[in-house]
Amino acid sequence: MRRREFIALLGGATVIWPLMTRAQRLEGVRRIGVLMLYEENDPAGQVRAAAFRQRLEKLGWTLGRNLTIDYYWGVGSPDWLRLTVGQLLRTSPDVILANGDPAARTVQQSTRTVPVIFIAGADPVADGFVQSLARPGGNLTGFTVLEPTVGAKLLELLKEIAPRVSRIAVMSNPDNPGNRQLSKEAAAAARKFAVEVVAAPVRGSAEIEAVMMRLGHEPDNGLLVLPDPSTNTHRKLIIELAERYQLPAIHSLRAATADGGLMSYGVDLPDLFQKAATYADHILRGEKPTDLPVQQPTKFELVINLKTAKALGLTVPLPLLGRADEVIE
Repeated sequence: MRRREFIALLGGATVIWPLMTRAQRLEGVRRIGVLMLYEENDPAGQVRAAAFRQRLEKLGWTLGRNLTIDYYWGVGSPDWLRLTVGQLLRTSPDVILANGDPAARTVQQSTRTVPVIFIAGADPVADGFVQSLARPGGNLTGFTVLEPTVGAKLLELLKEIAPRVSRIAVMSNPDNPGNRQLSKEAAAAARKFAVEVVAAPVRGSAEIEAVMMRLGHEPDNGLLVLPDPSTNTHRKLIIELAERYQLPAIHSLRAATADGGLMSYGVDLPDLFQKAATYADHILRGEKPTDLPVQQPTKFELVINLKTAKALGLTVPLPLLGRADEVIE
């Protein structure tokens, strides 16, 4: 939401929010606020939101009867995020779901009392989200999205589908701690897979275009795209440029492969949103975040786009096809 529109909405709603909140409490309606670092029209974000809602419905929560879910969509500046969190807190939510490190950090800075479930974090203990994984110790708990070994696995898979690649650029947001850790793991595995790994830091479209143009004018290059709102928001641009420059690329999010990327391997994020719904159910029924341990990812998915492979002149090895969780034709 644009700031001007938000301020207008905020001004017009300050009178009615307290009345609405009291009425909902009297009627037994519980409220969840969900911060989604996706644009609202992004299908990937809608899939995750649906996974969260559907699991809650299976657990006995019905929208409009005993539950309200308020979604806050967007990818913006820290100021935008603080304004949005302020808007969310004024609705007096019973639980907050924060998707992404910036969202979790901003919510933590804004409230120490409202229970918060995060889907984020390379290392939630080091990031200060929780005291320990087993006993979070505050008002935050949730699900990490990082498995460090994925960095080396992405290199392995790209080399398997495109064996001629000898130099791989790791596209990442340098401000993202998880991206830094995955980049480090990928660089450490470079010798094992006989490739040179180079850093390709990006924060926006201009940097993405510059990186892709540079890679496209050199032979035997490949691309590894790490998960971050900056790369996810511009994934169609990355895919378009990879096709233009004939660059084999592997992504960390399934959404990129569904949009025409060559392949992806990473955490099954809808699965984490379903698990987050289970935690929300526990909290709405009286449990505290400190009694719910932080969980690490256990479910990963490999997706291959055969049409894109053909366009790049690549033959996908049968053993790799056999290991794929999904093949897009």
